[in-house]
Amino acid sequence: MTGRIGRRIGIGPAFVVGCVLFPVPLVLVPLAGGPRWVVLGCLFLAEFFSGLGVMILDISFGSIKAALVPDRLRARVAGAYMVVNYGVRPLGAFTGGLLGSTIGLRPTLWIASVGAIAGVVWLLPSPIMRMRELPECEEAA
Repeated sequence: MTGRIGRRIGIGPAFVVGCVLFPVPLVLVPLAGGPRWVVLGCLFLAEFFSGLGVMILDISFGSIKAALVPDRLRARVAGAYMVVNYGVRPLGAFTGGLLGSTIGLRPTLWIASVGAIAGVVWLLPSPIMRMRELPECEEAA
């Protein structure tokens, strides 16, 4: 599915679609309330579409990274990416726990959802939006 999306709108815009589709359905989590079937339905839809978004994001990002990062630097780039990606998670968990115990669960979920959606804003003026196809890999000299 990601391949079809990438061919239709371009690999860069597909990455941005994944960056939007991943957090947007999570808005359904703080909205979940009322009868049990509504809560379960909201949570199912949030997880399903968020999972779809993260798969589009991961596949398109992996393709872009593989095409742009030279083979000799790929391990270093992957390591730096993991340090940043996994390094901020404890900070987010701590902040979420602190906010959740201070202002309550629902307001914290709203802040997290809106903050995650806002994370795509820095991509809009970037060259990634104009990347339609993957660049050809450069051969080692």
